[in-house]
Amino acid sequence: MTITHTHGVDTTPDPVRWPDVVRVPAGPLARWGAPIADRLFRRAVSRLDVRVEYPDGTVLGAGGSSSPRMTVHRPDAFARRLAGGGLIGFGEAYMAGDWDAPDPAAVLAPFAASAPGLVPRPLQVLRPLVLPGQPAAERNSEENTRSNISRHYDLSNELFALFLDDTMTYSSALFGETPARWDTLAAAQHRKIDRLLDESGVGPGTRLLEIGTGWGELAIRAARRGATVRSVTLSVEQQELARRRVADAGCADRVRIDLLDYRGVRGEYDAVLSVEMIEAVGYEYWGTYFATIDRLLVPGGRAAVQAITMPDARMRASRGTYTWIHKYIFPGGLLPSTEALEQAVSGTALRTVDRFGFGGDYADTLRLWRERFAAHSDAVTALGFDATFRRMWEFYLAYSEAGFRSGYLDVQQITLTKEGAR
Repeated sequence: MTITHTHGVDTTPDPVRWPDVVRVPAGPLARWGAPIADRLFRRAVSRLDVRVEYPDGTVLGAGGSSSPRMTVHRPDAFARRLAGGGLIGFGEAYMAGDWDAPDPAAVLAPFAASAPGLVPRPLQVLRPLVLPGQPAAERNSEENTRSNISRHYDLSNELFALFLDDTMTYSSALFGETPARWDTLAAAQHRKIDRLLDESGVGPGTRLLEIGTGWGELAIRAARRGATVRSVTLSVEQQELARRRVADAGCADRVRIDLLDYRGVRGEYDAVLSVEMIEAVGYEYWGTYFATIDRLLVPGGRAAVQAITMPDARMRASRGTYTWIHKYIFPGGLLPSTEALEQAVSGTALRTVDRFGFGGDYADTLRLWRERFAAHSDAVTALGFDATFRRMWEFYLAYSEAGFRSGYLDVQQITLTKEGAR
């Protein structure tokens, strides 16, 4: 299957690298289910502010000519993928070029806003029978977690540098009242980090543990406040670059970066920070995650966790489902709900003292990343990533942006304190 040709370059998916993108489902479920999936999709879009165009001239959607436009190029393949894989099939259809959109995030936002009702309730009970469950090999046990993390974060430091700002911060910025532009992104990332440091009381002499290093910017800013920082990561690529950035910043004597699972950390800390790492922990281990923070934090100490959250009902309905994000982007993860986080904390001596949401800022952050990624497509190719990877990454960023722009997803900074006096 050939998607398209861009500047004379063949963009046919590699059948070894992308077998499920090349192969259109042809089993009984796909064949018999395709007409049903097609009807359900058409029924869903008829109520959404989108414009869906088909090769035969059919136009669907509740919106008008100015609504976000989606073009279905291969209706039969698109329907078979939906029938055979649900949302996995929807994402693979984009990767294969079965459908396209000038602005995928704008198209996906109405779908995200209406997610609970897209599939009729009587059919939702069939989800476990039709859709695959998460593979046991991707459960975030101590044996599996390093592999799961490596599949995303060890892709290439150079790849991430192409679309992140100079701080190399891969989490939501906090723009506040500042216009969300590329030239304000680094300052907005610092604003986000500084709020976390303030909330956890990081200053001179603070013994700080960071769970999830990223590329070191938080550790550097904490060290410049006079803190002694230990940061742990499971990404070899991140550890290497973060150490170099810390050294270049003149903070190597105050920052230690270890390749270590958070469950293996020992010692006592005055503050614990963790930014958008809990999403990769896995449902079964949220209690372990907060119990670890509780164990490591001194009485009276404070922790600040930045977490992406989703509605509780949707989290519970989908927590056992294998999704496109699991398969191609973040194996083994799950976005928690606010209620699930509170339940996981309840078995510890930690108490929530502040919760701050800024999901709209994440939509803007992702938009800037997506624009930057698209602007550097030639550089992505030069790093060895093919056209299918570029479409996959574009879909990932657009899919994520749509979740926040619709309000389906939120991002929160949660401040915790451990009971007892210092």
